[in-house]
Amino acid sequence: MKDDKPPRFGLALGYFYRKLGLQIKEAAARLGFTDWTTLRKMEQGDIKLSRENLGLKIDVLGFFEEDVDAFLLGDELVDPEPLVQPASPVALTDEELRRIGRAASAAAVATAEYTRLELARWKKALKAAAAHAEAEELWKTLKPLSPTDRRDLVTVFPHFRSWALVVKVCKESVRLAAHDAAVAVELAKFALYIAERCPGEECWQARIQAEAWGFLGNAWRVSNELDRADEAFARSKQLLAASAGADEHLLDASRLFDLEASHRRDQHRFPEALALLDKARDASGGGLAAARLLLQKEFILCLMEDYEGALEALREAAPLIESSGDPELLFALRFNTADCLCRLERYPAAARLLPKVRELALTQGHSLHLLRVLWLSSKIDAGEGRREKAIPALEQVQRDFTVRGLPYDAALASLDLAILWLEQGRNAEVRTLALGMAWIFSAQGIQKQALVALKIFCDAAQREEATVELTRQVIADIEKARRTGPPRPATSELPE
Repeated sequence: MKDDKPPRFGLALGYFYRKLGLQIKEAAARLGFTDWTTLRKMEQGDIKLSRENLGLKIDVLGFFEEDVDAFLLGDELVDPEPLVQPASPVALTDEELRRIGRAASAAAVATAEYTRLELARWKKALKAAAAHAEAEELWKTLKPLSPTDRRDLVTVFPHFRSWALVVKVCKESVRLAAHDAAVAVELAKFALYIAERCPGEECWQARIQAEAWGFLGNAWRVSNELDRADEAFARSKQLLAASAGADEHLLDASRLFDLEASHRRDQHRFPEALALLDKARDASGGGLAAARLLLQKEFILCLMEDYEGALEALREAAPLIESSGDPELLFALRFNTADCLCRLERYPAAARLLPKVRELALTQGHSLHLLRVLWLSSKIDAGEGRREKAIPALEQVQRDFTVRGLPYDAALASLDLAILWLEQGRNAEVRTLALGMAWIFSAQGIQKQALVALKIFCDAAQREEATVELTRQVIADIEKARRTGPPRPATSELPE
């Protein structure tokens, strides 16, 4: 310690009481001294302070041990003890030592700032994880209740007004959307009810409400209420714009773009959907989230019949998916790649992928995956001229799709089989095949345009006048209707 300056412990004590805006007499009274000169003597070093004694006094002032350590470190960096150097022809000059001291101080500040940010991020992550865990328990209480009782609990008990519970209920809405659209809507509305009552600053309230409105838009989309979905997504974007200043890491920033992209896809506004997926990918942080978004992009490009573009999206996704080892995503990657190659009539390249695709389907034991792989294999065999191998495989695929009640797949597999039979002049079998497709005309969810095209084929087949060219055109018309046609109303009439 230097003789020409006050002792560091005394400096620290003076710094902290002045930081509170206290005069020396006020500080002395708070510390329990009857005479303020005692405090002055401690500052000046006339009364020696131990590190332990300093800590006790700092605690009385409302500061922490870490605050004292930070102050002492800063003081040491600003005015370090002289560096003792051994006798040496390369000893450092005073100016060189000052430069080293300044560099060390700058490095310490940078390291401290980084550490502070990392510790803050870590602590926030712990608190967020605790909030999500609590939301899981809250949902267990709410799940069996009626919608009215759920809302009553949120109204009465403040701990149900939780941002993490909003996230949980939104996830439940998405999870159930494929099974019950009405339940998905009810849950999304409940999430919004909670979000509108969540505490916090105005910008944060806007952010959590934007989240709930986005998921409500998704629920309306699944319910085929596209106008209501438009309104919900518009409201979500308004609130998102008003949420500047809210914690941008607490919620998944990519999710709202992703959900709206699905809505624009269903509206057949494909360029808008692709632009939204690009925004979602930018906000996703990479990894598997980005890979899933690229698979969605590939799907939309296929709907646009841009198979080269779809292959490029799959190439971008490949390293992300392969490094993850996720079996479902690996299957989607390889199957979709082979399918795109088939559509581009690049059958040898598709055939090289087929063993890996089949292996993944077998490993997962997913029967529908195995059926689609068999369909893909039959297309490759037909494309490479192995019709005798393709026909029995397509017969099995067509039967299994029919048993499963999958009308589009059954129709398209039947038409693939019809082409091979027509090439062999087996018109009677094609006529029988057409009769077996009668059930498709009463199936749910088939677009009218697809039924019109299928009826043209069935009528021609029954007259034994169907041709390969007609059948290929019907396949193209059905696939186009499936991609771009509006959902068929439940009461729509069949084509005459």
